[in-house]
Parts: sequence; structure tokens; C-alpha cells
Amino acid sequence: MIYNHVILVLKGVSLTVPKGGITALLGGNGAGKTTTLKAVSNLLHSERGEVTKGSIKYRGQRIQDLDPAEVVKMGVIQVMEGRHCFEHLTVEENLLTGFYTRKQGKADMMADLEKVYTYFPRLKERRKSQAGYTSGGEQQMVAIGRALMSKPETILLDEPSMGLAPQLVEEIFGIVKDLNEKEGVSFLLAEQNTNVALRFAHYGYILESGRVVMDGPAAELRENPDVKEFYLGMSDEGRKSFRDVRSYRRRKRWLS
Repeated sequence: MIYNHVILVLKGVSLTVPKGGITALLGGNGAGKTTTLKAVSNLLHSERGEVTKGSIKYRGQRIQDLDPAEVVKMGVIQVMEGRHCFEHLTVEENLLTGFYTRKQGKADMMADLEKVYTYFPRLKERRKSQAGYTSGGEQQMVAIGRALMSKPETILLDEPSMGLAPQLVEEIFGIVKDLNEKEGVSFLLAEQNTNVALRFAHYGYILESGRVVMDGPAAELRENPDVKEFYLGMSDEGRKSFRDVRSYRRRKRWLS
């Protein structure tokens, strides 16, 4: 994957998101997680990016040349990093904008809105509030709720924990788990918080410098010594700060 015809960002990234699963894309800032999600949702073209080798397929169909709106109609939608919402609209108006790709009538729209409110009761309480004046956690809920209004099969969720207090992070991931189990929504989530991601995900991929350096079932990754030391802050000698370890040691082992 190349930006501006010059900058090579992803190199040979290969991953699979199984239907009905939660797949975590892990790694530090700049590892290529967001770029991977944008490659799938086809939002790269808006940033002068393009996939130069390989292909991206959804349900067996090549989707990398489709318009992003067509990708959404196929059932894949991205929730962008940074809790993007229309600040001047109310919470409910924001949610209703997610329905625009669908052709059903008002009754279906209101039924789906009520379903969103069952997962996000706080949004129902704040439905008439201007979105720009809600909390960071509430804005993240608005962003996910708006995506649900498009009735997606797969949600690409970018850094859902960013800037949120630990209690809110647990709440957001708990809702993701419920949506996965009760509604059958598949998730590919990019996350720096490896600890929480591996507790809720079924499978994980770890990216470094645009390459997948490790992957496996989430339970196995949680117990992997390298992952425990370098991403969970644990080693056989006890807790260790990420700043106290040198990444080249890890890269030498993983990329050799």
C-alpha cells in the first residue's frame, strides 16, 4: 500500500476476518493499523493512497476498486478514529444519518433507532442534546450507533479506547461484545490497548512497521512471552514498562 505514489506503508499484510468474530489489529502508533482499515473500507483514495499489490475481498468479491458508499451497502462500515460526529446535530440526528444508505421506510428506521438505544441507553437520555457538547465516551457511542443504523455485517472500529477513561473503555468493549454475540456483527478493531483488546477479541494480528509480525487466537497471544513483555507490560521477572525495553530486540526475533 502506497501513499502519494512514494511512501510504502504496508508490506505484504495478509489477514482474515471470520464472519461472526471479533478480530483485533494490534500495534503501536504508526504500525499501519488505521491504514489497513482504510484499505478495507476504501477510504484510502481520499488521502491519495492506493493498494498496489494483492487484493481485498469481502465474501469472495474484490472490493478495493469500489466506491466507499458501495462498500457500505455491501455491509462493511468503518468507525473512524477520534469519535467523529456531526457536532451541530443532536445525538438522535447523528444516529439517523447512518440510515441514509438504506431504502426501507420510516417504521424500519425507528425500529432500528430503538434497537440502538437498547445497546446505548445513555444516548437515549441524551438524544436531544447537541452532539458536540456530549462527553468523549458518548461521542464514541454515537459513532458506533450511527454505524449500526446502516445495518452492517462487519464494523471496522479504529482505536475505540483512545482518550477514554478505563471504565468507559470497558463499557464500550462490553457493548462490542454484546453486538457481536446478540446481533452477529463481525468486528475488525484496530487498538493500541492490547490488554483490553485481547480480552474481548477471538483472534489477533500484531503489526509493526506495516508488517504482520505475529498472529494467533487471542487467548494464546495473551500468554505469549513476547506479547506479555512488550505489549502487556509483563515479563517472567514481573511488570516492565514499555519504555524500559528496546524494540529492536523484539524486531530481531520476530522479523528474522
